[in-house]
Amino acid sequence: MNVKQTATYEDLLKVPEDKVAEIVEGELYASPRPRTRHAHVGALLTAELVDAFHTGRRGPAGWWILYEPELHLGSDILVPDLAGWRRETLPMMHDVPALDIAPDWACEILSPSTVDLDLHRKLPAYARHQVSWLWLIDPGAKTLEVFRRESDGWTRLGSHRESDRVHAEPFDAVEIDLSPLWLK
Repeated sequence: MNVKQTATYEDLLKVPEDKVAEIVEGELYASPRPRTRHAHVGALLTAELVDAFHTGRRGPAGWWILYEPELHLGSDILVPDLAGWRRETLPMMHDVPALDIAPDWACEILSPSTVDLDLHRKLPAYARHQVSWLWLIDPGAKTLEVFRRESDGWTRLGSHRESDRVHAEPFDAVEIDLSPLWLK
């Protein structure tokens, strides 16, 4: 009988620096660093959300928005592309290497090398840890899918493409133009 050992944080630390390492349900995953198209989407969306919801320059503020935070949630160690916490959930942001409070919102930018992990392992993990909203962005297809966690799993609230201008939960107070996200 084969008994599968659960990956530990020490295992994660042994992964080379050029990889993003995560542990989901005891399994260690090492993914390549994002390509420029992925990083472009992440950088622009981060800037958009920080401006409106973190600093409040262009919106209602009240959120912490982070790019690639390390989350230690139970036995899972996740690194979403972006994550956000309402200030009620996380009143103060401390200078720590990882957060152990689940975000209210997470965003995964899909890449060919991580799509299976993102869709089949991390989505259930986010639901397990009570993340309320999830965005999936596919830079190749130029789409944004928006989900809300309900008692029976994820409910898709909308699918948006290319040059759509969206009011997407939980950031529906501000319109987001998707067209700048995509590399030409």
